[in-house]
Amino acid sequence: MRVVQLLTQRTGGPVDHAVDVAVGMAGRGHESHVVGPESDGTARARAAGVTWHPLEMATKQDVGGGAAVARRLVSLRPDVLHLQDRRAGWIGRLLARRLRGAGIVYTLHGVADGLSDLVPGNALAAPRRRRDRWYYLDGERAVTRWSGARVVVPSAAVASFALEHVRLDPDRVDVVPNGVDPVRFAPAGASPRRPPTALWLGVLGEVKRVDVLLDAAERVPDLRLLVAGDGPLLPEVERRAAQPGLAGRVSLLGRVHDPAPLFADADLFALTSAAENCPLALLQAMASGLPAVASAVGGVPEVLRDGVDGLLCPAGDVPGFAAALGSLAADASARRRMGDSARARILEGYTEDHCLDGLLESYARARSCAR
Repeated sequence: MRVVQLLTQRTGGPVDHAVDVAVGMAGRGHESHVVGPESDGTARARAAGVTWHPLEMATKQDVGGGAAVARRLVSLRPDVLHLQDRRAGWIGRLLARRLRGAGIVYTLHGVADGLSDLVPGNALAAPRRRRDRWYYLDGERAVTRWSGARVVVPSAAVASFALEHVRLDPDRVDVVPNGVDPVRFAPAGASPRRPPTALWLGVLGEVKRVDVLLDAAERVPDLRLLVAGDGPLLPEVERRAAQPGLAGRVSLLGRVHDPAPLFADADLFALTSAAENCPLALLQAMASGLPAVASAVGGVPEVLRDGVDGLLCPAGDVPGFAAALGSLAADASARRRMGDSARARILEGYTEDHCLDGLLESYARARSCAR
């Protein structure tokens, strides 16, 4: 089977996921391709036998880039075209009728920040805009119906958004949680550190609420922070980390090309987002044997069991995050117990193999409808 992943982004969770899926499909003997700009994962994909086609559609207005992508997709004649970000989702679904016989699958990795509170558990991450409804609700519904695409959603929480607000056909929506490689992300077996260290990993943007992390950590003086990521809030994070109360306790690592080694340098993981789906960083941390303190948003509570694999807090609750961070920082045995449970949780249902199994079922359904 010839499977093509389509991307228009260079970085972010959808890119990491697409690379993992492309590598996994090649490993299972399928002819695996990626069409999109080169990224940190390109070399890993090519080494695994994936053919990478370095084409780029930089914006929605990039007509030339879109036309080049469309020509390449038509020439590849995929059996399955898997669309991995919003722009890719529009290109691929609008092109569906030219790809005769191809199964079209679109993964809804997230919800626009201005609609994020329509997902159970999520907070509103940005003000509503007039265009949000027609572009992300009415437009999504129309282009999905027109193309006959299947929609994969990594969490039940976002699936409810797709059904209740986008009003997609339930028969075309599949819940397939993200997965991680339990070998690549494995416990390091390091001794607890003094002071204990919490890792935060993500894009330094408003929705990730790194301000909550910094405010909470200031209340836990016996805690060191590793902050990995880049984004528009970096100058503010740098200023905040240098202030009294945090100075000397926060290491800003910048954008990290391979996150796997980071988890060996931490005792626990922190996720402070206002909105999430099924975050890869959380799965990677859990697979690495780290307990997490996380916002109880979106699909996070579907993965992380409060008091078992880590601790859950309401989004934006600084005192709650501080108390949870302090509790785990002070109790190495609890960290070890919850970290072991977190690792077991991933092995039970959130590995790459679990994800690939689910995607292959979606691919089969998409192909049967396309014939």
